[in-house]
Amino acid sequence: MTRIISLLLLNLTLSATAQTGKPSVSVVDKVDKAEAGKWREDLRFMAQEMPKRHKNLFHTMTRQQFDDAVGKLDERIPSLARHQIIVDLARIVAAVGDGHTGIGFLYSPTVGFRYYPLALYLFKDGLFVYAADPQYRSIVGGRVITIGNATAGQAIEAVRDLIHRDNDMTVKERVPLILTTPEVLHALGLINDMEEARFVVEQNGRQTAVEIRPVAGPRPNRNNWALGQRFSKLPDWIDARAGSDGVTPLWLEQPEDYFRFTYLDHSQTMYVQFNDVANKDTETVADFARRVFAFADSHPVDRFVLDLRWNTGGNNYLNKPLLLGIIKSNKIDQRGRLFAIIGRRTFSAAQNLVNDLEKYTNVMFVGEPTAGNPNFYGDPTSIILPNSGIVVRVSTLWWQDLDSRDTRQWTGPHIAVELASEDYRTNRDPVLRTILDYVPKKDLAEILMDALTANDVPSAVRVHREFKADPTNAYVNTEGAMNNLGYRLMGMKRLENAIEVFKLNVASYPKSANAYDSLAEAYMVNGNKELAITNYERSLELNPANSNAVEMLTRLKQK
Repeated sequence: MTRIISLLLLNLTLSATAQTGKPSVSVVDKVDKAEAGKWREDLRFMAQEMPKRHKNLFHTMTRQQFDDAVGKLDERIPSLARHQIIVDLARIVAAVGDGHTGIGFLYSPTVGFRYYPLALYLFKDGLFVYAADPQYRSIVGGRVITIGNATAGQAIEAVRDLIHRDNDMTVKERVPLILTTPEVLHALGLINDMEEARFVVEQNGRQTAVEIRPVAGPRPNRNNWALGQRFSKLPDWIDARAGSDGVTPLWLEQPEDYFRFTYLDHSQTMYVQFNDVANKDTETVADFARRVFAFADSHPVDRFVLDLRWNTGGNNYLNKPLLLGIIKSNKIDQRGRLFAIIGRRTFSAAQNLVNDLEKYTNVMFVGEPTAGNPNFYGDPTSIILPNSGIVVRVSTLWWQDLDSRDTRQWTGPHIAVELASEDYRTNRDPVLRTILDYVPKKDLAEILMDALTANDVPSAVRVHREFKADPTNAYVNTEGAMNNLGYRLMGMKRLENAIEVFKLNVASYPKSANAYDSLAEAYMVNGNKELAITNYERSLELNPANSNAVEMLTRLKQK
């Protein structure tokens, strides 16, 4: 049973117990009998319609697990309050396991959840209050220590399974919003009273406790709530950057603008911010692309930066003009000159663009991993529950842009850079700074080849270890490059060196059947039958469908 389903059934079985281990208060506003009947009708309707509408509802969980979860909630509905039922519905839908299938309870006027007037963000160094209503100015810029009954870490773990997602980057993006939603915190037992939540934050080594009261009415929409924006609906909020003398970084200047570009004369850098895959009323993406590349043709361009940090998608058929413009430009499409900034909001149609950049250009990705799988379920349709009116969205299409065997959970950056709270407070953009300071260098395979050519195996091992330990390489997948290097060495009849490379690859990717298969082949060619058998057997354990391992084992054992 998968972790997400195990937690789902646990949460539906236990009686509203906080994941911190502390009991919640007794439910005093549970639904009456008539309401319970209506919620059960909605639950049954949802359970019937989701398998019909979704392209493949059971790609992560089994039908039995889904039915069990629905059954558990059906039994508990009479003992729950309205907000607890909605939270459990959201958990069931999120367990489907894709980012386009979920209940958008944060912004739904039908759901009507309130919010605490705080803006949180998961920075590199923790969960921080980066903005707030003026009455809570004392905690702006502070790191969150506890929320109600839970530590910040416990609170994050408690809400993560409510988040419909392709991967955990969406958790990083949405956890801060959910943790400012009183109905959710109460449903999970993290707070005892929805009308007042105790937040403890730390600043300069000193902790401050503040009781926060919720705000009724619609939560500001995502574009007005996102990190760094001037809260157009709440213009008097205090921002952690308010006291900084620095210039607002480019990525925070106009994140609500669908697309724009800026030329940085001092570094001959074209900075193109693409925030939504959608046409403006005043300009289409195609016209924008023509304007971008006309400018690039008439100006010196040392670096071309496509910033997709804010881009959660749109109409992926609109990506083509930008992609073709990059491909056609010899000036731009060069390794070390073309960069794309990706992150925790890069999703859906933006992921399609990332896929195409990866396939067809010499791009270098910088920042955080994307929020989407390279191959993903998308194009959701809506199921409206008949009594509550709650909207459940389910994916209707499978987007397979890349090889069907590509099961990566995200597209990782070639250079990992994460925003720290101090970066935000002082108006620094470490991602763009990294790009502007970038100096081309040899990749890992080339460096290892140089060391092995000099018969310096210890040096090769050291280089590999240092590369893997460097946090900027945190998401670089070296398996394929290392595998190719090993076979290159085998072709040169340098079997001992090839074995060392394959061993390094196995150590880095211990769950890769292919890595073990390659190591086994090198041992076999080198005449070490025992180790060849051992590694083929391990490869077969990891991938029972590996027909090559079956064939090789048969041959080796016959000999």
